[in-house]
Amino acid sequence: MAQVQYSGTGRRKNSVARVRLVPGNGAITINGRSAEQYIPFANLREVMVQPFNVTETLGNYDVLVNVDGGGFSGQAGAIRHGIARALLTVDPDFRASLKKAGLLTRDPRKKERKKPGLKKARKASQFSKR
Repeated sequence: MAQVQYSGTGRRKNSVARVRLVPGNGAITINGRSAEQYIPFANLREVMVQPFNVTETLGNYDVLVNVDGGGFSGQAGAIRHGIARALLTVDPDFRASLKKAGLLTRDPRKKERKKPGLKKARKASQFSKR
């Protein structure tokens, strides 16, 4: 018998996460490693499981993630977005609670591009009158 899987794609900054939910006991595997090994910050791991807390499904699904690009924060946000989208395919009734918590909206903030003549996007060299 084929095992039921639910998938979702999450994006944040320059990160893209492909998330699969499989009925299980709540284990999170990111790029072949456990979440504790992959993401060293407890607050970011807490961010990742927010969709489960909102829908009260924490511990019902094993999460398999392939994530690419960006840093820890962007990847954690992308995983959160992917889990929320995957939970929608599990049960469309979750939509109201996920949307109210703001978990279905793709965070549009990205790093601003560097402008010519400046050191960073907005940082200029110190003004010298003479």
